[in-house]
Amino acid sequence: MPTPVPPRRRSPLGPRLAAASLITVCLVLLSSVGAGAAQRPGPHPHDTLQQQLDDLVRTPGGPPGAIAVLRDGRGSRVVRAGVANLATGRRPEAGDHMRIASAAKAFSGAVALSLVDRRYLRLDDTVRERLPRLPRAWGSVTLRQLLNHTSGLPDYSRAPAFARTLQANPRHRFDSRRLLDYVADRPLLFRPGTRYQYSNSDNIAVALMAEAATGVRYERLLDELVYRPLGLFRTSLPQGHLMPVPYLHGYDVSPPAPPEDVSEVLGMSGVWASGGVVSTPIDMTRFVRGYVGGRLYGHHLVREQRRWIPGAASEPAGPGRNDAGLALFRYTTRCGVVLGHTGNTLGYTQLIAATPDGRRSLTFSVTTQITEAMNADLLRKLRAVQENFVCALLRRGH
Repeated sequence: MPTPVPPRRRSPLGPRLAAASLITVCLVLLSSVGAGAAQRPGPHPHDTLQQQLDDLVRTPGGPPGAIAVLRDGRGSRVVRAGVANLATGRRPEAGDHMRIASAAKAFSGAVALSLVDRRYLRLDDTVRERLPRLPRAWGSVTLRQLLNHTSGLPDYSRAPAFARTLQANPRHRFDSRRLLDYVADRPLLFRPGTRYQYSNSDNIAVALMAEAATGVRYERLLDELVYRPLGLFRTSLPQGHLMPVPYLHGYDVSPPAPPEDVSEVLGMSGVWASGGVVSTPIDMTRFVRGYVGGRLYGHHLVREQRRWIPGAASEPAGPGRNDAGLALFRYTTRCGVVLGHTGNTLGYTQLIAATPDGRRSLTFSVTTQITEAMNADLLRKLRAVQENFVCALLRRGH
């Protein structure tokens, strides 16, 4: 019998990619625009949402496809542009699968906070207490610091040995639970809790803490604590490179070369709890509404989650001013506040957000990786479009 989940106690890599971006594309971008950075003039806010999405897709270097789902108490609106598959011309659909990249960090946060609610974990539990096999130098790091990226853990995705393995075989089968071994010889980057620095290692450690506290595999914890309660029927955490069908094809767009389909270039075992989840716009809408709306754990933890670190941006930065909480970011736009997470990986860039009560939500997905390092102007344009969509969402709620 499987261990029960804790109850409440209360394609081969193309030469352009190998040369340009392989080391940085496996997880999330390794450079970010500052949360408070000024945005250049973007699309006019009075243009229709459809016009703005069409224009984003037509932009040189822009995504071949884009889809946004806005939901409020009156229903849903789907806005889409471009294609889901350049080979067939099929349009994006809200039921298409996609890689959600670092938005998966919100899932590991949901698991951890659910276990805190059930008293299997505490926010002040340390790496020394829960994961004694990890380096002693990391021992004082707490679950809270892992969740808000103030841990100081070195980022395994930047380790030269990890990059070499990935370059040799982008579909290499890593032992997901040993990814931190790539930086086990490194000290902490700073004293825990003294500064913010986004690290993909943090959410690997979060998942390992959850497993250590329960004796249950992380994939099963996701199913029992997140997928089932929120009705996520097309969401999974794969190890391999294949995408479930139908899916939004992700592309490397590097003009003047034609877009290259990179949907299935990378295996997911080297990403795991930090960015490996595959989902759909429909499921991500359900997730962000329930996650932000506090459906998975008590109000006392919602308050803890929303102790913000000013000016700490998600990666890539989301719309407006960014502040970091526990596996959650606050995006303060000119029209109001939404909470959520962003992410990007090879072929995909994501935003999921909802009003603090979870009643109004936006999922915004495009089919290429957009980062400050690769195309700063395009990222500024993307953020401006996202802000206009947030404004439309908040106006719809009145």
